Amino acid sequence: MEEISDVKVTKYIPTIYTRPRTVEYIKNGTLRKRSIMAEKNGVVIIIYNKTRDVLVLVKQFRPSAYFCQVNEDDFLLDTIDTKKYPPKLGITLEFCAGLVDKDLCNEEIAIEEIFEECGYNVEIKDLEEICTICNLTDTTGAKSFFYYCEVTDDMKVSNGGGVEGENIEVIDMKVDDVIQYGTQDYVQSPACFLFGLNWFLYNKYRK
Repeated sequence: MEEISDVKVTKYIPTIYTRPRTVEYIKNGTLRKRSIMAEKNGVVIIIYNKTRDVLVLVKQFRPSAYFCQVNEDDFLLDTIDTKKYPPKLGITLEFCAGLVDKDLCNEEIAIEEIFEECGYNVEIKDLEEICTICNLTDTTGAKSFFYYCEVTDDMKVSNGGGVEGENIEVIDMKVDDVIQYGTQDYVQSPACFLFGLNWFLYNKYRK
């Protein structure tokens, strides 16, 4: 995994991925204002390797997950003490996923993400569309388009790991181990991970 150092907290710096906005509206005659973060939609792919009976997952450092582990008094400082708050606090376990940020259909983006992150060569016919979920919080309503894909060892053509500075660790995990992970008191994964796991167990596993 990445070697994380010199962690600093700054004022918001705009990027192509997020657009902070304030929405104003009248509700029951009263003016309301809500801050939102306009984010891009994404694809999420549940990958099951039936050769070895494992779910193909990814680990990576997520700054937002790391930031939320830091005590409020400590992130008011310019620099976060990585000895007090080791970077592993921000490493999450997830399904393969990516942003819808190219002029491609969602299935084509999903195929690219499977190859880039996990190293499997799949085709559109290998994808099963599941559903679309609204990642609803107070600040975002971006959509996630879910797919399911079964792979075999002979479809693995590279180690994966991501592109363009990404450092993604591919984790092949036995399904029983994923279930145990998902039932811990604290799960270092996004909510859509638990949705995907439960969908897989209910609809696919040992059917």
